[in-house]
Amino acid sequence: VTTFFDVDYTRIDAVREAHKAQFKVAEGVPLTYTTFLAAAACQTLKRHPYINAEIRDGSIVFKKDIHLGIAVALADPEPGLMVPVIRNADQMNLRGLAHAIVDLADRTRRRRIRPDELSGGSFTITTPGGYGGIIGTPIINQPQVAILGIGRIQKEPVVREMDGTDVIAIRRMGWIGLSFDHRLIDGATADQFMADLKATLESWQQIP
Repeated sequence: VTTFFDVDYTRIDAVREAHKAQFKVAEGVPLTYTTFLAAAACQTLKRHPYINAEIRDGSIVFKKDIHLGIAVALADPEPGLMVPVIRNADQMNLRGLAHAIVDLADRTRRRRIRPDELSGGSFTITTPGGYGGIIGTPIINQPQVAILGIGRIQKEPVVREMDGTDVIAIRRMGWIGLSFDHRLIDGATADQFMADLKATLESWQQIP
């Protein structure tokens, strides 16, 4: 089953614009939307253990650690996809995640990734929106029980209420979708996770 939410990235966009140039100079890696999404997903997963779980031999196994898979598209020698895993991603700050994402993606594309770095994930993020897709319905990377799809992020006109009056504002918007294993996760559980993730993304204030 897949559930969809829209996200207002305007606050994150403001943080990126204010810090991305200095961040690139200081850290040597870009400050991307994927970095913020990875950090927010890790924060949110801690509060929703059923999303970071596994069905094993008929039993529910709750994972203590968050090992985050990040889907990486390949072009050569032929199109494909691999999912390297950031171990203990929940213990990293935004800077650590930015470095880990760039390192794993680069080594994956250069075929330098190790086999053990492609297994053991507890939750996965994939970004079909990187090529302009509005949203996708990704297939769960079993034995995980959920996967987050990130749609395109772009400026859009949206209706907001200000002082009791409806106004049209330009906001940085995007869709996110959670595909989940209905044997373990019901719709309410999935939507509670997504609502929490949406609130976490939309309330971002600074680079921790």
